[in-house]
Amino acid sequence: MHHDTPAHADGTESGLAEWLLPGLVLLAAAAGYLLLTRRARHRNAALGWSRRRTAGFLTGTALLGVALLPPVAVFAHEDFRGHMAQHMLIGMYAPLALVLAAPVTLLLRTLPAARARQLTAVLHSPPARVVAHPAVALLLSSGSLAVLYFTPLYNATLGHPAAHWLLHAHFLLSGCLFAYVIAGPDPAPARPAVPVRLVCLGVAVTAHAVISQLMYGGFWVDVHAPADQVRGGAEIMYYGGDIAELLLAAALVTTWRPERGRGDRRGAAARQAPVAV
Repeated sequence: MHHDTPAHADGTESGLAEWLLPGLVLLAAAAGYLLLTRRARHRNAALGWSRRRTAGFLTGTALLGVALLPPVAVFAHEDFRGHMAQHMLIGMYAPLALVLAAPVTLLLRTLPAARARQLTAVLHSPPARVVAHPAVALLLSSGSLAVLYFTPLYNATLGHPAAHWLLHAHFLLSGCLFAYVIAGPDPAPARPAVPVRLVCLGVAVTAHAVISQLMYGGFWVDVHAPADQVRGGAEIMYYGGDIAELLLAAALVTTWRPERGRGDRRGAAARQAPVAV
């Protein structure tokens, strides 16, 4: 653990561009989702689209805006605790809200039939099945944290804006992938049973706890920041990660629809069968 904080020299114009671009991208994403919801309601007024899911997507984009724009973004450049708060928002809280908005389902409802079939084929392709496996999602979302904070990788991103934004993209995409695999309402290829997903979630909880405790104790951590900032960041990871994973578990339980057994289906069929007189 080092006790120097890297300096960030941002001019007024470059700083404005750095905040303006993500703001415009988030506004465009929110506007695009709202446009698709309007199209879905126009195509099938009876089916419509859930206002709760729309609110979820807007909440996710708002959380990303909080993370990527001042004052949190400025704090993240100056203090490791700010970086960790930004990481929690980008990699855990915003992805859960975005995934629960079911953007793939919305897209499938609004695309032309031929394009929808193409997208469905991509979702069920062998590469998609590999990426959507819980073990892969777990490795990308939680396993990469050890690589980031226990090697010089985090320090290397501080002086390179492109690497910094790639790190944000990794947090967001891996977080969305994990939330989608565990509790996403969108269709998924060969999604495992709920007990398997609960085990993967438990492993993620354990990984976050172990990494944050090692970071708090200063073991193996390679972060160029004062010790009090590293300990503060570890606390944010520990408690913030627990809350986010509890929310993900609640989403899994809420969206879980247990399949009825064969005996239940036979009983239902018998009850519906006409009785001979």
